[in-house]
Amino acid sequence: MSNIPEELSYTAEHEWVTAPDADGVVRIGITDFAQGALGDVVYAQMPEPGTKVTGNEVVGEVESTKSVSDIYAPVTGEVTNRNDALDTDPALINSDPYGEGWLIEVKLAEADAVESLLSASEYEQQVG
Repeated sequence: MSNIPEELSYTAEHEWVTAPDADGVVRIGITDFAQGALGDVVYAQMPEPGTKVTGNEVVGEVESTKSVSDIYAPVTGEVTNRNDALDTDPALINSDPYGEGWLIEVKLAEADAVESLLSASEYEQQVG
C-alpha cells in the first residue's frame, strides 16, 4: 500500500498539497504512488517564483528513466518558492516525496481552494 499521509490533500493526477499556512501558502509535490510509478527521477522542471499558476493546468514536468510526466497545479495562485535542491538532486522526489522532494509553494488565490481536493481516504480509494 502506498504511503498516503492523512494531513495532506490530493488530486486525481497524484499531486499532494499541504494545508495553507497563516499566509495562505501551500506546499505541493507528487505522491509516493506517483514517484513509484515514474521510477528513478532524473530531472524536475518547475516554475520560478512569481509565476501565476491555474488549477488543473500544467506547471512543470518530472522526467524519469521511464518517461516524462506533466505536473498539474492543484490550486490557482502565485508560486512563492521552488525546491532548488531538485536542480542538483531530483532523486529526492523518489527518496522523500512528502518531505525533501517537494516541488513548489503557491500562495492561494482563494483561501478555501484546498477544500475541493481529495482527502487521504478518497485518494487511497482511487489508487488502491
